[in-house]
Amino acid sequence: MVKTRFNHGWSRRGFCMLWDPDTLSELVDPHKVISIRELFAMSEAWPDELPAANGDAVVAAGVEGMLDILNGPDAEQWLLTDLRRVIMSFQEFYDSSACLVLWMPSGRNRISMRGASEQYFYKHTHSPTKELHIGRLLWSGAESEIERIMNSQDKGVDYDGKHWAGLYHPRIS
Repeated sequence: MVKTRFNHGWSRRGFCMLWDPDTLSELVDPHKVISIRELFAMSEAWPDELPAANGDAVVAAGVEGMLDILNGPDAEQWLLTDLRRVIMSFQEFYDSSACLVLWMPSGRNRISMRGASEQYFYKHTHSPTKELHIGRLLWSGAESEIERIMNSQDKGVDYDGKHWAGLYHPRIS
């Protein structure tokens, strides 16, 4: 069963992928979004104060660009080792009291879930299967914990529709 989240509590802890520009603008001034390169540099010495969500989050852009230039096996390896290491370091340093947000503008079109298994995949043209199993690579298969961020307070909205703003995971293990 698809879980949904209608409030902004997700922006204070955990990990998310966000693609809705209105939700992003409520979270952070666009000039405070950092690059994926800056995120990796920041991971060497995490700051006490973060630039988004009143100091409770950091928003990084560039994951899609990284994945687009890598072939399938290299993209999988980068997600599984490099990006996951940064995510785990972030969680450990902030003890789950801050949120790491990956800004992925084309996420709505590139991320999908297989209904029967509730597994999440990322469309990747350089992969032999044309997709990366991000649920396995980033969340170690804990996709049952994933919540879809909705940019509407209306509980009746289509969780696959225009109000689907991103994906949220409370804690990766």
